[in-house]
Amino acid sequence: MFELTSGRLKEFLTADGVDASAVRHGITAHRIVHATITPAGEPTTASALLVLPDGGGKRLATVSELHGTTAYRGYAPSTGDNVSILGASLYASGGRAAVAPDYLGLGTGPGTHPYVDTRSSVSASLDALRAARTAARGHGRRLTGEVYATGFSQGGQVAMALGRELARGADRRFRLRALAPVAGPYDIEGAELPALFDGRIRGVSGVFYLTYFPVAQNRLHPLYDDPREVFRAPYADRVEALFDNDHPDDEIVRQLPGTVEELLTDQWYERLQRPSGTLAKMIRLNDGVCEWAPRVPVRPHTSDGDRDVPIANTGGCLRDLARHGAYAEVVHHGDADHSGTYRRAIAHNARWFARLD
Repeated sequence: MFELTSGRLKEFLTADGVDASAVRHGITAHRIVHATITPAGEPTTASALLVLPDGGGKRLATVSELHGTTAYRGYAPSTGDNVSILGASLYASGGRAAVAPDYLGLGTGPGTHPYVDTRSSVSASLDALRAARTAARGHGRRLTGEVYATGFSQGGQVAMALGRELARGADRRFRLRALAPVAGPYDIEGAELPALFDGRIRGVSGVFYLTYFPVAQNRLHPLYDDPREVFRAPYADRVEALFDNDHPDDEIVRQLPGTVEELLTDQWYERLQRPSGTLAKMIRLNDGVCEWAPRVPVRPHTSDGDRDVPIANTGGCLRDLARHGAYAEVVHHGDADHSGTYRRAIAHNARWFARLD
């Protein structure tokens, strides 16, 4: 897909506001397409980005870099040249393989993306790791099976869930080495949803999430029969078409209102603040990703300035980990906003992963 010398990579990262001091090698990026399963367990395919260092030896550990929310398949790591490739590029330049799954329905994968269906994002991410082992051999490299799991926003939640599955022995060829989730919505019911209604999450982001979330989940669970039950006019007539994963995020935002109050019907405005029934069950299926005891170093990243995934999510994750006897060292990025937290976190992680070798 693309190649960058170490010098060009430093320029690329620095221009995007990322500290490039951890860059040691140039990189070569490849798109891989692999078999996986749908949420219903049916066979399908998905794509992923595999980034290999131009140095670092023949045997490489792997960073699983899990991307944040996007509704556009063209912004996924293997099809985008945007923020979704920053982390994978930086991590690979340190002398590891980096695997960045596109998830289902994004990149070149068929169908639509089951947004916030953590189980299928984990299965697709595991299958991307498996496919990367085979693909790397074709480029003269061997992946050792040591996995550093990290991810941003939606990917932070997936990273914790992927780490749990690896720790449980989901595939004996992989060994979890460290966890470094960044600004993940680990507690949708207790932290993220309340913040969407009390002003801690800014309007445009809140509207985007509260549209994408029920539309995508309704394809998996019977949340509504008609979009007009959930969304006010004129938005009810356009939301399902907008979130078909073929529309860029900025195009979607232009066709949505500026506030949650303008978006939701009175019934769903109340229902999302007090989930019950199928809605509550669906949310709880995706919460709880921190309710286990990692036996590897854990460094969650967060910030006070994040108006997309408030710091309360990380606080809840820390409490869950502590209840299970696990300790995590939080990396706090001050007043950085959501994307700023990511840019600072990947530079920190690149240096940290190098010290863990």
